[in-house]
Amino acid sequence: MARSVKPEEYAEKRNAILDVAAHYITTKGYEQMTTQDILEALQISRGAFYHYFESKQALLMALVERIGEQAEQLVLPIVSDRQMPARDKLLRFFAVLDQYKQENKDLVFAFMRVWYADDNALFRQKLYLARVKRLAPRLSQIIEEGVAEGVFNTAYPAQAARIILSLLEDLGYAIVEILFAEDGKQTDFLRLVQLNEAAADALERVLGISPGGLRQSLDKGFSRWQALLE
Repeated sequence: MARSVKPEEYAEKRNAILDVAAHYITTKGYEQMTTQDILEALQISRGAFYHYFESKQALLMALVERIGEQAEQLVLPIVSDRQMPARDKLLRFFAVLDQYKQENKDLVFAFMRVWYADDNALFRQKLYLARVKRLAPRLSQIIEEGVAEGVFNTAYPAQAARIILSLLEDLGYAIVEILFAEDGKQTDFLRLVQLNEAAADALERVLGISPGGLRQSLDKGFSRWQALLE
């Protein structure tokens, strides 16, 4: 008779597999990582692995979803802060997510290579929709507060939140084209600067903010990324 596994024990073992997978994706790459690598690292059977994940792709999706959960936990205190003005919340929302990505730069870059591969289009779409479901309500709440405070000007906060996330998704595509399309060549920072400025301009228009209202703060985050890439 199989031994029942307590929820906390199940979560602990599942997270252990995810931790090892994150290590190998960062050091070897997703395509080069094998389930055998994980089995040997944790000294578990193949059956034990499939008890938690039905496939290698399911493992990848679970890892990205865990990152999404961690990101959501980072922005929740910002959204629920009753003292912080909406504009500051919005900038803090972006800054916290940006900082999280910078602190996990190697893993983020490894994921970007997988995420934007042509043969992973369906996987990418599922994860994008999951991210919208998780973050759009939080972002919408900030926008609604900004409208009430008179700092944002949009009649459609919920739709604006989705548009912003869609804009950031497309920005990710464009950045990947520059970073990875021509491996071995020097990064075209001028194009990256233009993309960042265009994104800031679009965000200001969507939210009804005067030109330059977000650009300076977003430029600081971009400068930190540029320093990491040089």
